[in-house]
Amino acid sequence: MPDDPTERITDGEPQEGDLQADTSLRPKRLAEYINQDKVKSNLSISIEAAKGRNETLDHVLLYGPPGLGKTTLAYIIAAEMGVSIRITSGPAIERIGDLAAILTSLQEGDVLFIDEIHRLSRIVEEFLYPALEDGAIDWVTGKGPGARSIRLAIKPFTLVGATTRYAMMSPPLRDRFGAVYRLDFHDTDALSQIIRRSASIIGIEIDDGGTDAIARRARGTPRVANRLLRRVRDYAQVRADGHITDKVAADALEQLEIDHIGLDGVDYRVLRTIIEKFDGGPVGLETIAASISEEADTIMDVYEPYLMQLGFLQRTPRGRQATRLAYEHLGLEPSAKAPAPQKSLFD
Repeated sequence: MPDDPTERITDGEPQEGDLQADTSLRPKRLAEYINQDKVKSNLSISIEAAKGRNETLDHVLLYGPPGLGKTTLAYIIAAEMGVSIRITSGPAIERIGDLAAILTSLQEGDVLFIDEIHRLSRIVEEFLYPALEDGAIDWVTGKGPGARSIRLAIKPFTLVGATTRYAMMSPPLRDRFGAVYRLDFHDTDALSQIIRRSASIIGIEIDDGGTDAIARRARGTPRVANRLLRRVRDYAQVRADGHITDKVAADALEQLEIDHIGLDGVDYRVLRTIIEKFDGGPVGLETIAASISEEADTIMDVYEPYLMQLGFLQRTPRGRQATRLAYEHLGLEPSAKAPAPQKSLFD
């Protein structure tokens, strides 16, 4: 496989052009949200109970790989509660004054969504604690001997936090959420439902074969599924009759250099590095990163989760190790020490 492009089409992180598309395709209610049934069921009960008591919803933390619908769920929570939503992110809140301005502008019951909440600075995070627990913020005026602390009451609100790095959140912040939900990768059937729904919204004809071809390459991620659908739609309109079939989808995605299970050049480089340079592993994450000139955090957050879901990669106390499935996918004879894979995403 070729080297990775500058912007990977299979990356679950949002890219240029995704915002408008994600907004138009985003489900508005829990009933429209596909998959994540346990999360939906628990949220539905919590929302109905909070509305029955005429109270704000408990603070909610959503975590999991990028592109699985954390932001969408935040919008749905606000819609189901009948309140407004304010969107921001951990890196965007640089000073406590920024957070104070947001908190004091919220109306009763509003949802505050903080994406990448693990990236809040420690001082901002500590400033948030009394707002979550006591419905107030402590504001210091003046400097030196004349400084004094003023407690300002704020209206009750619901914080929805989202993170791809749950372990990087401080325990005090995690403990202040009343509900914590992990979002998992979608299976092929769920992605097919998402693709059919999105195709009807954007007005493109697609048959079951085309739907399945895209779903199998979408890496278990709705954002990737919708992005691939848009690219295949363009191909179908230019090179085919505007109708997406299995062959049209396969041809389009082959041109985009994505194989039949969604792996691209970067994934192949990771697997080949482990297998060919380090005899299948185990090998440390930093060593892999140095070998392919990539950041270790990017490998861990972006590339590894899907490879592990496929059963191609295992994490061990000594490092990463390629499984027999990875060897077979690359057309190589498995090493005698290669472990048998655990259950694959496609099993």
